[in-house]
Amino acid sequence: MDIFTIISVLVFMAAIFGYINARFLNLPNSIGLMVITILFTMIVFGIGYVDDTLINAERYIISQIDFKSVLLDVMLSFLLFAGALHTNFQQLKVQRWPILVFSTLGVLVSTFLVGVSMYYVLQLVGMDISFIYCLLFGSLISPTDPIAVLGILKKAGAPKQLETKIVGESLFNDGVGVVVFLTIYKLAAAGDGVIEPLDILELFGVEVIGGLVLGLALGWGTYKLMKSIDDYDIEVIITLATVMIGTLIAQKFHLSAPLAMVAAGLVVGNDTVRMAAMSKTTETYVDKFWELLDILLNTILFVLIGMEILVLSFTLDYIVAGLIAIPLVLACRYLSLLLPIKFFEKRLDFVPKTNLVMTWGGLRGGISIALALGLTEAMHRDLFLVITYVVVVFSIIGQGLTVEKLVKRITHVPQ
Repeated sequence: MDIFTIISVLVFMAAIFGYINARFLNLPNSIGLMVITILFTMIVFGIGYVDDTLINAERYIISQIDFKSVLLDVMLSFLLFAGALHTNFQQLKVQRWPILVFSTLGVLVSTFLVGVSMYYVLQLVGMDISFIYCLLFGSLISPTDPIAVLGILKKAGAPKQLETKIVGESLFNDGVGVVVFLTIYKLAAAGDGVIEPLDILELFGVEVIGGLVLGLALGWGTYKLMKSIDDYDIEVIITLATVMIGTLIAQKFHLSAPLAMVAAGLVVGNDTVRMAAMSKTTETYVDKFWELLDILLNTILFVLIGMEILVLSFTLDYIVAGLIAIPLVLACRYLSLLLPIKFFEKRLDFVPKTNLVMTWGGLRGGISIALALGLTEAMHRDLFLVITYVVVVFSIIGQGLTVEKLVKRITHVPQ
């Protein structure tokens, strides 16, 4: 089965499952697609006891796709650029300091809290796992996923300043979270090898600062090119080229491609840049193109997440550990946001119970699964992959289906 056939099958499944969701379930796309795909896979499992043709075909498709590489090296750049392109830049500017603290200090504190908690919890259930591997799990589960959260929050009708905090944090903590994961991964992989603190700072600094600088440069270059012409077809292609070439440059020089694409998207999507560089026709075509690409990649992503159940090694103790991890991860996120929110809430007029909404609305998604798939067997990959999958499925389905009611109840929006 060649690449074109696999992509065709995935797009076909995304279209059929999307139709079923839109026609019968009417759930947010990310939730509906994942629920339907998991149900489909479970049905295939059942049929497999009689005829294993379908399950073998599904397993073959999954085996031919490097989920970690596809998401982190390809899809994520497009999805983050599209998300940043449609983010309210003025609100983001007002909320820049809390978003910066949430996406850096918040991720680091959450990583440590989850790592420590999981270390002792796993000891209690009879699993002797080294602390560094628990910390590695903390780093991959702490970042919230902008891909999962964007559509759901918009549908919930959250106040703009609250939506900006959650979406803005998700856009940036995603890139920061990947860098934190890679840093701890390097420490864990070194074993008894010595890694100097300066090496860690260099890795972190080059990835984060280099990625942001690259993104700003790409955004400025894109703006200058679009400003010099008035041809909506070519201008759409220029934005597409920005993402593709920018991702290649970031990968070549070991910079953070996610942060670069967020920065580039924010520059190109800024109202000032839009008015100076885009005609109304161009603006419409650019927005519609990236909305369509965003929806297409999202549907494929959540179908893949649902299908990833086939690569998991389910055992009772792994599932128990995953169920315990759900409230633990939520509690650690709540605590990691507590001090920053207390510090900023009076200065920036926060919505009441911001911490509660940001905790419950901070969904985990494909990024966490992709990072977990990158673990080695020595890092207890099967265990942490099952725990991550359980947390992600609960996050997207459980939290995703109820965050709208929570937002409306807290902000007193009529239901």
